[in-house]
This record gives sequence, C-alpha cells and structure tokens, in this order.
Amino acid sequence: MTLDARPEPDTSEQPDQSTPSSWSALRPLLLRLHFYAGVLIAPFLLVAAVSGLLYSLSFQAEKVVYRYELRAPVGETTVPLSEQVAAARETQPDATVTAVWPSADDEATTRVLFDSPKVADGESLAVFVDPYTAEVRGELASYGSSGALPLRAWLSRLHVDLHLGELGRNYSELAASWLWVVALGGVALWFGRRRTRRRDLVIPAAGQRAGRAKTLSWHGTVGLWAALGLVLLSATGLTWSRYAGENIGDLRSQLGGQTPAADATLASGAGAATGGGHEGHGGGHSATGHQGADIGIDRVLEIARGEGVDGKLSITLPSQDSGYVVKQTDKHFPVHLDSVAIDPADGTVLDTLRFADYPVLAKLTTLGIAAHMGVFLGLANQLALAALMLGTVLLIVWGYRMWWLRRPTRDRALSLGRPMPRGAWRKVPLPVLLPLAAAAALVGWFVPLLGISLLAFLVLDVAAGLVARTRARA
Repeated sequence: MTLDARPEPDTSEQPDQSTPSSWSALRPLLLRLHFYAGVLIAPFLLVAAVSGLLYSLSFQAEKVVYRYELRAPVGETTVPLSEQVAAARETQPDATVTAVWPSADDEATTRVLFDSPKVADGESLAVFVDPYTAEVRGELASYGSSGALPLRAWLSRLHVDLHLGELGRNYSELAASWLWVVALGGVALWFGRRRTRRRDLVIPAAGQRAGRAKTLSWHGTVGLWAALGLVLLSATGLTWSRYAGENIGDLRSQLGGQTPAADATLASGAGAATGGGHEGHGGGHSATGHQGADIGIDRVLEIARGEGVDGKLSITLPSQDSGYVVKQTDKHFPVHLDSVAIDPADGTVLDTLRFADYPVLAKLTTLGIAAHMGVFLGLANQLALAALMLGTVLLIVWGYRMWWLRRPTRDRALSLGRPMPRGAWRKVPLPVLLPLAAAAALVGWFVPLLGISLLAFLVLDVAAGLVARTRARA
C-alpha cells in the first residue's frame, strides 16, 4: 500500500528497462493509481483498521467485563433446561422467549433470549441463568447470531458504520472495496522491483540509514506478508456491504451457494399457535409464543442429541407455522454447524441438515465470515486479526511518511510528494490497455463504490492536469 509513487534512486532496485515489456509500460500506470488510492483512501482504511483492532480485542474483554453474567460456580447437577427457561420467564413477564442457548461447558450460564421492548430493533434481551440453581444472574442486550454483548456490539457498529447508520456504511464499503486493490497492487509493485538480494523481498533490508529507502523496505516486506490476509478481509467484508453485498448475494444465488437452513415448516394446522414467527433469535418479532401441543424443550434437546446435534447449541422455539430448530453454533475449527428441526407436537424429526452437505461456496463463505469475525480459530484468530490490523496501521503510516519525505522542499517548505507523471496510460500497449479497461469497468460495476471513486480519481487527475497547464502557460 505504498503512498509514494516515484521510483527509488537506487538503481539496484529498479525494474529492468533494457527490453520493453508490458510490465514496464504498465508499472507507471499502476504506480499512479496506487499513489492516488493510498493518499485518498488510506484515511478510510486507517479508521477501519483501528476499529477492527479494537473489535478483535473485544472478545476477551467481553469475558472480563461480563464475567458475572457469563460464568457460574460449578455445582453437582444441573436443573432441567425447562426450569431454567421458566426462571428467566418470571423476570420478563411482558416478553416472549425466542431462543435458548444451553450452557456449553461446566462454568457457562444458560442464555435465554427474549423479544423485548427493552432493547432496540434487531437486538434480543438475553437473560443469563445459573444451570445448577436456576438463579438469574443478569440481563443484557444481545446482538446478532454471534450473541455479541453491549461492548462488542458497540465496537462492531463502530467498525461497520461509525454509529452513523446507513450513511456510515459507505465508509466501510469504500475501505473494503479498495483494500484488495491497494494490497494486490502493492504486491505487484514490490515484486516488480529488481534487487540484488532475494531475501530483501521478504525481510526488511539491513544496514540502511533512516530515510525513505528504509521506510520503503519495511513497508514493502510487511505489506507482502499481510497481503493475503488483507485480500481475504476485503472479500469477506464486502459480503456485508450495502451495494457490492447485494451483487455478491445475487451471484451466490445464481451459483447455488446460498447457506441452507433446516426446514422446520409444520403441516397445515399442526401445532396450532397464535402469533408470528420466531425464525432466528433477533429482536423485532411480535410473536406471543407457541400455544399448541408441545413436548417441551427438555425432550427436544434429548432428541437433538440423539440425532448427533450436540455441544454448543441454539434452540429456536416453535411458532404457528414452524417447529423447534436446534442448531450447533460452534464455529471453531473443526466447525460444528449441524441442525435439526423437530415437530413440537410429537417430537418427529422434520429435517436434518449437516454442515458437510452445505454447497462448497456456502462452506467457504461461512468459514471466511467466521475468520473475519474472529471466531474460526478462537483466540489465535483474534490475535491474528489484531496483528493484521496493527500491520495495516503501520503500512499506512509508513506510506504517508514516504509521501512526506518525497516532497520537493527546495521549492516550497510545505509542499507534498508528487505522483508519477501523467500520460502513463499512453505507454501501455493497446492489447493490454483494452482488456484492462474492460476489466476495470466490470469490477467497477460489480463493486459500485470502487467504480465511482475510481471515476472520481480520473476526473480529479484531469482537472489537476488542466490547472497545471494553465499555470504553465501563464
């Protein structure tokens, strides 16, 4: 993600210009694009990296801040899950239970999720119950399928939209749209430099004095190591975006890569109930709860375990038209995401879905998003994300430092570094330029904020060129 775009004076690291090639013609154009992207998009990337760093650390912070609600003293035997749910219901007489997360280990509490007016739309009210005594240990707002509690949810929104709503989402989508371009462009430029020692490609060059060359060495090598992670973060981040996310969702549907779900639809009139549906466990439901024949949550849990659905679970309660859905929620490697749908009237298994049966694209998407959220490999995943975000911050700082060091101080004390000279595209062979322009147009259409901002760069560049010519004539 080099912000500076001028060639290094040291000829030992210059690309070989002895024989003309497509790369030698394309490199100045890539340098100019890299320059503008680095200077103008880097602030958005910096905000995304800092907020992402805070979010990656929030998992462990959450365990400390909410330890009383999340953990309970280990007892001799647990009380039935139905009694734990009943205890939680007593504290929320005006709310409806939508889902239950049974205690996943000896010290964990059971989490009962409610559709409640106490929390905002899109959130659930989580009541934490001691599985050994059925004592209610507290209540907190819970967000999303990951069950993020207030601290992590606040940092997540900061990362996504800066707490500015739909308008703020444009910042994160712009950052994600350009991140892969800047990362891959930087890798191409770094590999395209000629160097006397191959180790300088992957290890910062030793023995250099402080200055632009040393900064470039650190910038290039760290960027090379971080490139793969940054590209993956960009790709998975775009799946949540507003504009590109819609295109990605449509493409996944056409390729048959949508994430499947267990079919819990009841036969007409079966398990008659009043109220609306309970799919998922978020807020915003108007359901009043299942009113028909019900074998009970204890029996449902027993049936699910008999079907091999065990471990860390989420039990979605039945509604008028759908039965219980018991789903594994352990996204740690190896993931356990099997699910089973059960008829509340007689315990009939309506459907069983194994993660192994997911389409390949759905598997990759699930694992990629889990890694982006820091849950795929647990603590190791979170530390890797933190290191990657810290590295991104350093890359941006080094890039701006090189830009500052490239300023022509003899002309003006406060002048800034200049990009590669204009007209680089004219040197690109037509057989290379035309496919490149077509690919840029296609990518710009599929990732709209990338296309719009790229067009803005071109307009800005043309305007700056006209101003420079006018001044030169004057």
